Amino acid sequence: MPETKFDYIIVGAGSAGCAMAARLTEDPNNKVLLLEAGQKDGALQINMPGLIGKVVAPNKFNWNYWTEPQKNLNGRKLFWPRGKVLGGSSAINGLLYVRGNARDYDEWAQLGCTGWTFDDVLPYFKKSEGSDRKPDDFHSDKGPLKTSQHTSQNPLNTAFLNAASEMGLPYTDDFNGPNQEGVGWYDQTIRGGRRQSTGRTYLAEAVGRENLTVLTEAQARRVVLKGKRVTGVEISRKGKVETWHAGREVILCGGAINSPQLLQLSGIGDPDMIQKVGLPVVHELQGVGKNMQDHLDLTVYAHLKDPISLMRYQAPHRGIAEMIKWFLHKPGMLSDCVTPVGAFLKTDPALERPDVQFHIMLGMADQPHGFADPHEHGFGIHVCQLRPHSRGTIGLSSADPLAPAAIDPNYLDAAEDLRVMREGVKLVRRMMSQPAIKDLTTHEKAPWHGVDIDDDSATETIIRDKAETIYHPVGTCAMGPRDHKASVVDPTLKVIGLEGLRVVDASVMPRLIGGNTNAPTIMIAEKCADMIKAEAREAAMA
Repeated sequence: MPETKFDYIIVGAGSAGCAMAARLTEDPNNKVLLLEAGQKDGALQINMPGLIGKVVAPNKFNWNYWTEPQKNLNGRKLFWPRGKVLGGSSAINGLLYVRGNARDYDEWAQLGCTGWTFDDVLPYFKKSEGSDRKPDDFHSDKGPLKTSQHTSQNPLNTAFLNAASEMGLPYTDDFNGPNQEGVGWYDQTIRGGRRQSTGRTYLAEAVGRENLTVLTEAQARRVVLKGKRVTGVEISRKGKVETWHAGREVILCGGAINSPQLLQLSGIGDPDMIQKVGLPVVHELQGVGKNMQDHLDLTVYAHLKDPISLMRYQAPHRGIAEMIKWFLHKPGMLSDCVTPVGAFLKTDPALERPDVQFHIMLGMADQPHGFADPHEHGFGIHVCQLRPHSRGTIGLSSADPLAPAAIDPNYLDAAEDLRVMREGVKLVRRMMSQPAIKDLTTHEKAPWHGVDIDDDSATETIIRDKAETIYHPVGTCAMGPRDHKASVVDPTLKVIGLEGLRVVDASVMPRLIGGNTNAPTIMIAEKCADMIKAEAREAAMA
């Protein structure tokens, strides 16, 4: 029987978990166990950026979640892909390296999250980043997470940028630099045409260390408590239930769905949400599973005059040629992300920071999330609202720890969210009507074709019919002051009222940041790892 006691047990080997494991095991005195419900990452479709549709769509590397019916989206259930593999969602995401707006983090601090201003977190963004940009006040080339600028040469990228210029929109050469607002190219978590997940960066650097044990296909069932102290984790593995013990801390890194669900399964949370499935309450903490926020997204597609979309690579001779390029480490369609350019813009000039984000899509999909390959040439522009006012929940659907959680994002519950989405769609459609794009297209794809840009009622109807997630759920174990009823973790990410338990993932974000959430989640892990090390040093000197 292997040794079952460790100093730290990390639950979830995703964007945060792999970073935590790598940083904590830098100290050879720390014995660390990393648990992952999914399997090892050895798949070509994960490594190859151009095949993102194959890992976002339902597959074995994905939790394949579905939401509850959404009352403001005509009762639709939405598909929520989340990574179930070493690297977690960083192994199946869109590969964009985006930090959000500096003001987002200052707002966290204003909400009582001491030590989380942008000036506080910037060093940890830089510590994580191995950029191909020249090092400066905002970037580093030394970190484990390798990032690169684009290689895509598709003419649709240039058309997007030129159309924005025709509209008088500003250009920015770095969304993670001093000025986020504008249109430009996204930095990508790609190096040499290969995906840079945390499993392939942080964890790959740490797996040879004797003080790190990694267990895959090990799903957590609950945390084990002795009084108000967490002492271990109960898991399901190989058809058996096992208990693994932590001498110092259990660190939950399961993300905005799995972390609050595990707390609730352990009897930690809102009593009403726990008792409704027949489980006992061990520790009341009202905020668990609440405060959920996500970026709702809608794509406006248009038909192309010429066969320049990604669909052209479905032809066998072109697909084979691109595959050869990729294996030879030459730039090509498979080595770059499929949304290389975008924008952060304001729907109202009076705003202090952008409230919508655009991503170009170099193909046209009849179904979202890669459910089907395109069958006609077209392209699209995604628009998402960056700071939703609506709040949803994660709750238990069953006392069975292997059953999926009940996911209710409660999209468009706030009227302001619908207004911002509507105005963002107008911006997209005006961009698509500029000469730079209009010269390449024939007409918008249904249901947009024939709908007047300023027809608010028709636009809102389409939003309710077609909007989907763009994969950024956060907030369900919100960080805040210890005396605030909604707080789940304090600014050191310790679960309030318990000992030996932290949450370190996107669920701790009190407010959703204005951008993609992978890089901020890794930053959170970097910062927390330093906190843990500092506390250990202080304890050793006491």
